[in-house]
Amino acid sequence: MLEIEVKSPCDDLCRVEKFLVEKGARLTGRRKQIDIYMSHPIRDFGNTDEALRIRKEADAGSLTYKGPKIDKDTKSREELKVNVSDTDTLLTIFRKLGFEESGRVEKLRTTYSIRGVTVCLDSVSGLGEFVEAEYEGEDLDSGKKAIFALMRELGLEGNERRSYLELLLEKKDGRRVRG
Repeated sequence: MLEIEVKSPCDDLCRVEKFLVEKGARLTGRRKQIDIYMSHPIRDFGNTDEALRIRKEADAGSLTYKGPKIDKDTKSREELKVNVSDTDTLLTIFRKLGFEESGRVEKLRTTYSIRGVTVCLDSVSGLGEFVEAEYEGEDLDSGKKAIFALMRELGLEGNERRSYLELLLEKKDGRRVRG
């Protein structure tokens, strides 16, 4: 399964949300998410362009592996995800195996579904507001076409290929992180 994603900074999430509602998008959730990224004891995910993330939410959790980006225009990559009922124990297991926490991203996320695209309205602690458009499937070209058309309709420009974690680390360190 591919996750095809385009992310853009946004200075008016209310405008985007109003547009989505007017176009018939279906609200699928509002939640606080805490993403904990893990670093491997002997493999540098920064060099391999991979990520291992534990996501904590109020009533759910997940473990996600993200493979290297496979497209120069988007953040498209293989994504493998499994639901987890006890993220704290999972985090402890990883630490006992030698993994370390490489960073955390906290955000308030509102999600809508429209025309096969999931639109995430994110308010990210320490970074600001962003809109992510995601398409899951096997057809990269169809996903890109659907996402870019919707982003144009939303009046959004730019395509931030770096992850929220990369952006936060760059802001903290004052240097560009690979990704």
